[in-house]
Amino acid sequence: MPRITLRGDFINRIYRPHLENRHRYQIYFGGAGSGKSVFLATRCVLDALQGRNILIVRQVARTLKGSCWNETVKAISRLGLSHLFRIGKADSTITARNNGAQILFAGLDDVEKIKSLTPARGALTDIWMEEATECAWRDFKQLDKRLRGTSRHVKRFTLSFNPVYKSHWIFKEFFSIWREEKNYAESEWVSILKTTYRDNRFLTADDRAALENEPDPYFYQVYTLGNWGLAGDVIFRNWQISDIGEDAPGETRMGLDFGFAADPCGFVRLRYDGRQRKIYVLDELYEKGLTNLDLADRLKPFGKYGPITCDSAEPKSIAELRALGLYVLPARKGPDSIMHGVQWLRQQQIILSPQCQHLRGELIRYQWQQDKDGNALPRPQDKDNHLIDAMRYALEGDMACRRAYTGSKSALGL
Repeated sequence: MPRITLRGDFINRIYRPHLENRHRYQIYFGGAGSGKSVFLATRCVLDALQGRNILIVRQVARTLKGSCWNETVKAISRLGLSHLFRIGKADSTITARNNGAQILFAGLDDVEKIKSLTPARGALTDIWMEEATECAWRDFKQLDKRLRGTSRHVKRFTLSFNPVYKSHWIFKEFFSIWREEKNYAESEWVSILKTTYRDNRFLTADDRAALENEPDPYFYQVYTLGNWGLAGDVIFRNWQISDIGEDAPGETRMGLDFGFAADPCGFVRLRYDGRQRKIYVLDELYEKGLTNLDLADRLKPFGKYGPITCDSAEPKSIAELRALGLYVLPARKGPDSIMHGVQWLRQQQIILSPQCQHLRGELIRYQWQQDKDGNALPRPQDKDNHLIDAMRYALEGDMACRRAYTGSKSALGL
């Protein structure tokens, strides 16, 4: 182990005791800009030089390059330790030259890669799950089993995230020891540290001002103050993220909500299993500034799956998409169609593919309107709903079908 001396101000003060944290399960959560990801990337670099083998994961593999990978490479450079590491861009592996320990990177959407990942030397000692609220409980349990094998180092599983709502599996699994008035809690196996932008001395004045002046109440609570979101007025809690593909049961449905400048265009492709009342969302498109010609180009690969049901408020756009070769239909809507559709969706189980992160964000934030006293009203807010609207359009035909499933004919004597 080469001797490394860190300046006292190199790491934010609140994180310094956690360089040597030995708890099996370590939770670092809180607001945006708190420096937790930078700290954990730095700790990974120092830990690798001590012989720890570390696996860093996020739900979607393609998001790793611009986040954890870059933070780890920057930490190596910032520490002046580039000569002590071999950085393998091709296989996303960073190896310590002094002992062969490795920092490995993988997305949970690449199941086969996760199964085959193993350090070149020794056992896996650490897993860091970044943006852990995007990940499923099942993935956490499977990864936890990977922390086995002989090592002089204690095994550690680290989760970092901005909180969402208290019905999330992370809150249920770990936060029984938590007290809201504190910023740290620990038990024999678990440690939890909450941080916000106020704990990060490296933020600029503009960064701080942007967080302090956040106008959206939900974002202010979660991303500025680092609090678990209040789920009382959240409309959808019947959803989860899971690895799903073309073999998902049910029939294909597609929906489109138009947008351009202020609002994004929202498109979803899903499969609906009416018997099980399960919606499997396979793909999403969420983008501003698309002309109808651009939109047609984006949607043409999905044309083989069948018709796309669109927002009927834009007949001109529907006509243009038809002229460009797309099989598009206007949604029928009707009186109280929004409320009817929302209530119907609440009675289904919604399963999202990991790449549907914008729909995930809408489901987290979509809330009931409130009266002047803050009480929930029986109608949804008209925001954070572009993909949810697309999902309603896609499934309006299924909403109209009131089928009774009675089992096989033979069981009924027919």
